[in-house]
Amino acid sequence: MTIIVVMGVASSGKTTVAAGLAERLGWAFRDADSFHTPGNVAKMSAGVPLVDADRLPWLDAIVAWMNERTDAGENGVVTCSALKRAYRDRLRLSRAAIRLVHLKGSRDLLAARIAAREAHFMPPALLASQFATLEEPGADEDAITIGVEAPVERIIAELSRVVSVRDDRPAQTG
Repeated sequence: MTIIVVMGVASSGKTTVAAGLAERLGWAFRDADSFHTPGNVAKMSAGVPLVDADRLPWLDAIVAWMNERTDAGENGVVTCSALKRAYRDRLRLSRAAIRLVHLKGSRDLLAARIAAREAHFMPPALLASQFATLEEPGADEDAITIGVEAPVERIIAELSRVVSVRDDRPAQTG
């Protein structure tokens, strides 16, 4: 089974794009924010960046969800900032074939988006730490990188097309 992991820094549109893509493909969807512990949410709400020790149980919960989908014979789409290569490698421990989608935008665009958010635990001040942490996917990760400046429907349509074309290629497994 295939799981598409939609990654990127805060306000890159992960949830909107992933939910739209999952709906278009008829696949299961889950937002990685729902996997955070209350302690992680409290830290981020207070403007404190998470450290690797905070992220490991979160990443493991995402892997468990991916394995549940695979065991159920379902494809899925999940969001995950997946900022570091080590985090993406941990996600690859899943039994699912992973398709990585990197949503990429400029600091100015994403800062404007995060400032406009309402009722979200991620404060604008943490965007800088996300960019500082980001290790863009390497060529060996075979990520689909797409800019987020276009309208969401266009991004979803392009990803849907690219994912269906890439499904003809051998799946990447962990």
